[in-house]
Amino acid sequence: MTRSLRTIVADPLFLALCAAAGLLAIGEILSPGFARGSQIVSLLTVAAILGIVAAGQNLVILGGREGIDLSVGAMISLGAVLAGNVMNGSNAALPFAILAAAGVPFLIGLVNGCGITLLRIPPLVMTLGMTAVIQGALVVYSQGVPSGSAAPALSAFVNRPLIFGIPGILFVWAAIAVLMLFMLRRTRFGFSVYAIGSNERAAALTGIPVPAVRILLYGLSGFFAGLTGLFVIGYTGTSFISVGNQYVLPSIIAVVIGGTSLAGGTGGYLGTVAGAVVLTLLQSVLITLNLDVWARQIIFGLTLLALLLLYGRQRALRV
Repeated sequence: MTRSLRTIVADPLFLALCAAAGLLAIGEILSPGFARGSQIVSLLTVAAILGIVAAGQNLVILGGREGIDLSVGAMISLGAVLAGNVMNGSNAALPFAILAAAGVPFLIGLVNGCGITLLRIPPLVMTLGMTAVIQGALVVYSQGVPSGSAAPALSAFVNRPLIFGIPGILFVWAAIAVLMLFMLRRTRFGFSVYAIGSNERAAALTGIPVPAVRILLYGLSGFFAGLTGLFVIGYTGTSFISVGNQYVLPSIIAVVIGGTSLAGGTGGYLGTVAGAVVLTLLQSVLITLNLDVWARQIIFGLTLLALLLLYGRQRALRV
């Protein structure tokens, strides 16, 4: 019984949920009404945007070989700019905007995967280089001026209640969570992801097409980042070329806080969902304190370090 209790208490998902509950309580103490239903829904809406891009980051990290996608911020910006210019305030163009926002980053993600897998370029170098390429292309495309606007239907879907007072984006996030859990735990592709993340050479010997799986992981990372860009412009109404930069580091931290090892092969998306909620609550609590921006950044960084030391680290890294 004692061993089971220790196992539960040491579980990163359990600790993340406790951290979320603690932050919610602190927010309520600092600002009565912080934990009311409508406010929680608003916080979850913000967390959903982070959680969706973190889904792709989660897959890349699970695949091992120091897999981290630093291009997700640029992909989000690209998705937002493409969606905004395709829609330009028109509901009729929304399906084409979804296709452009998710499809183009997916293809770029495949290019990332090919460079990392076939050309043996380190993931950090490849994705950082792709970030520069995308940002340069966005500057040329938009001339540095915000352009395009969200369709009213998309803005309503993201910001307004759809069913039972819950915005549509939360249903999308829930569907992504279910699909991710099913894919990782019940499909051959999911088993392959864990296998190559644990031991790439052994996975190859069992017949798993390691290069194809890894390339697809980066493609899916681009897909989720582009989809996030679509929801970002739905949330804000407009887009600009650096809108996605703020999501790069949090998308990685949410994955780590949720218990996924940076060495790959261990973890899952449910913990990442909890990690996204924790980060969103932490930011909101700091804003509630009415601190200067520099003070919020320092406290945010120190708190993240503490969280990572408490339960983000794995007991052992595999080689």
